[in-house]
Amino acid sequence: MSAIQTLTVLGSTGSIGVSTLDVVARHAGQFRVYALTGATQLDKLAEQCRQHTPRYAVVLDEQSAETLRGLLRAAGSETEVLCGEAALEQVAIAPEVTMVMAAIVGAAGMRPTLAAARAAKRVLLANKETLVLAGKLFMDAVNASGAELLPIDSEHNAIFQVLPRAHREHPYRGTLAQAGVKRILLTASGGPFRTRPVETLSSVTPEEAVKHPNWSMGRKISVDSATMMNKGLEVIEAHWLFNAGPDEITVVVHPQSIIHSMVEYADGSVLAQLGTPDMRTPIAYGLSYPQRVESGVKSLDLFSVGRLDFEAPDLVRTPCLRLAFEALRAGGAATAVLNAANEVAVAAFLDRQLGYTQIPVLIEEVLATCVGDCKADSLDALQQADGLARVTAQRWLEAQS
Repeated sequence: MSAIQTLTVLGSTGSIGVSTLDVVARHAGQFRVYALTGATQLDKLAEQCRQHTPRYAVVLDEQSAETLRGLLRAAGSETEVLCGEAALEQVAIAPEVTMVMAAIVGAAGMRPTLAAARAAKRVLLANKETLVLAGKLFMDAVNASGAELLPIDSEHNAIFQVLPRAHREHPYRGTLAQAGVKRILLTASGGPFRTRPVETLSSVTPEEAVKHPNWSMGRKISVDSATMMNKGLEVIEAHWLFNAGPDEITVVVHPQSIIHSMVEYADGSVLAQLGTPDMRTPIAYGLSYPQRVESGVKSLDLFSVGRLDFEAPDLVRTPCLRLAFEALRAGGAATAVLNAANEVAVAAFLDRQLGYTQIPVLIEEVLATCVGDCKADSLDALQQADGLARVTAQRWLEAQS
């Protein structure tokens, strides 16, 4: 990758966005930032604009835009401030942009990410919801435009690295079996409650749930890791990213998070990608692919690690993982409904309106209520399914209070 690559970071103030800009700063001669986007952390976004001098900064609404403009004027920055969903799409598809880091958390990141795929950008995908809500539509867009798709989740990035190159770059030209692959082994840390007695999980607090043992992540994704819904969403993503059936994906609990995932081949070989738990590794890989660049991540010290453990997931302890597999097998809008219900449930838990063990109860109820009424034949239909699931989840919450 010799020419300077121009980058838009969707969600630059989140953990993935911050790590992306850290890697970019290490290689100023290779990458130029075109646009940064954020939602509520305006001081942080202003500081990022000062450091990386993007042409544009995008926020959600005009009030936030005015606040950010004031901060940038005070800092002497010439970055132009835009706002709204159309502006997010604008900076994702601009002709100057060669790659887009899609790191907006939640359904809000879906439209600009889809727009980037349709515009044949290199899409560095860190937004789960794009594939969970609209996997077929998104992969159809990638295949139709010739966009490059590189997954940034550590697990999917690991799988991408150890799959045959022809299949990882063009997964829909053949099946996993035709590529000589038997199955994908998707690793999971097991979260902070892997060994906690099941009968005590009902008393889990938000403060406990957001303390991930290995990774530094946002509050919502940390709760998803604790419930293993995060891994369930990753199963759905792996299905679309790698053209893998539900029975070709096995979740393996690996508490050390050193092996980021594995691929088992037809001849019995199992290839794994290992590394220190740090998101800058997959980010640097995605930015520089097919080359590799220094990421700032410390070397893996296997002598300090000492041992690597593996166990099967406990679906009694983590019913959200079971629900994700069930939604994937159901097809249609089921995964969109699953995701929306989970977002409502996790927000309610973090606001202390819902108990930890009630999260999967709410999700299962919404799935049973909504899936039969939802279509999945267009983005609008999927967003309607998302909306219906959220309304249904809120009504369930109100009925419990």
